[in-house]
Amino acid sequence: MSEFRSGVPLLPASIQLRRYQQEAVNSWFANRGRGTLKMATGSGKTITALAIASELYQKIGLQGLIVVCPYRHLVSQWARECEKFGLEPILAFENVHNWQSKLSTQLYNLHAGNQPFVTVITTNATLSKDGLQSQLSYFPEKTLIIGDEAHNLGSPKLEESLPRNIGLRLALSATPERRYDESGTDAILDYFGPVLPPELTLADAINQGALVRYLYYPVLVPLTDDEAYSYAQLTTKIGWNLSKLDGNLALEMASNDELKALFMQRARLIGAAANKLDALRQVMRDRLHTTHTLFYCGDGGTESSMSRRSSRQLTAVARILGGELGYRVNTYTAQTPLAEREKLRQQFESGELQGLIAIRCLDEGVDIPAIRNAIILASSSNPRQFIQRRGRVLRPHPGKERATLFDMIVRPPELDGKTWDVERNLLHKELRRFVEFADLADNAEEARAKLLALQNKYELFDV
Repeated sequence: MSEFRSGVPLLPASIQLRRYQQEAVNSWFANRGRGTLKMATGSGKTITALAIASELYQKIGLQGLIVVCPYRHLVSQWARECEKFGLEPILAFENVHNWQSKLSTQLYNLHAGNQPFVTVITTNATLSKDGLQSQLSYFPEKTLIIGDEAHNLGSPKLEESLPRNIGLRLALSATPERRYDESGTDAILDYFGPVLPPELTLADAINQGALVRYLYYPVLVPLTDDEAYSYAQLTTKIGWNLSKLDGNLALEMASNDELKALFMQRARLIGAAANKLDALRQVMRDRLHTTHTLFYCGDGGTESSMSRRSSRQLTAVARILGGELGYRVNTYTAQTPLAEREKLRQQFESGELQGLIAIRCLDEGVDIPAIRNAIILASSSNPRQFIQRRGRVLRPHPGKERATLFDMIVRPPELDGKTWDVERNLLHKELRRFVEFADLADNAEEARAKLLALQNKYELFDV
């Protein structure tokens, strides 16, 4: 046990890499120490990355490791994994006085030969600030930087803050492509290196046992009359804006603030549709003894803020589950303090809490493999969130043979001819994701039958 407290990266004997993880390690070394691993959520990207660090230590005497995460809770999660590999990480986020002098001392000791290795885990926000930027030039040449959920690093400010003096680079993401931001995607791949084989899809991960099998139940939910009116208006405005665009939608969307705002308004309306609450009651009345259930509510937009719609939905879901149905639940949001999140996670795993009601902060990287059931009230049209939410539920856990997902999908209202065409084009890609997920389910035929009504209505027979 003592060797795992040495402060240097060592692959523990208890961890056996899966075949695809070893292939990813080999690909990164074959690409001369750079590259992006595109692996399904839940398939073990963190372990793969630390295995690369361990092999670098064995091969070249790696001296430093910098891990950059989008959120604070991921820093804590990475710290737990790093400690399994014998590392003693400095957690560099929030108050600079808590970590800057410690980092400075350790870097001095490293250069003086009094310390073999320095590990720092930080957030995207801290990376871009002077406290850490001023230290980056002191990291030794033999340092590896890992960008976790690296698609977040494609914004100009964050991309500029990535250290150029560090040559060993590794990006991790199930979805490295940035939606409507090709230049941001290019910036990530230019810095970290190209997507490397094997690209592990959800189907691959299930077939190789990295994720569990699942049952999938799409629940089609109608809009209220007022919501349908707003929806039709927004769709019409989106159609007007799209008709004025030339060329690539993704490129136009990246610079068209009005169009982005319309899409966001429509997505929030769908996410917080009132009839989803009735659908939730119907689903949960027959499942009051079920444990380990996750409830995804509408997306607040950023980790630090929550829209009024999302907040209202979160409160309503908690009232229905806890107040009306007597289901033991608590909320889990970006506003929940880190210590409280850990307590909730433990209560959830033990079954003391039957369910967690979450908004977005569970999308990226949070590891609660005990989740066996999910009710997704906010079916995101963002491919990244779609992939991550479902992968989060499929992580293996002792005694977990299969997961169950209920997916609340808003059924578009009746629209006039011109607006119908716009809706059909917008629905095409989204419906394809639902169908692909249905096809991988153990109850694929039943799940596809539910989606057939939408396919027929919008004549999307090629999906």
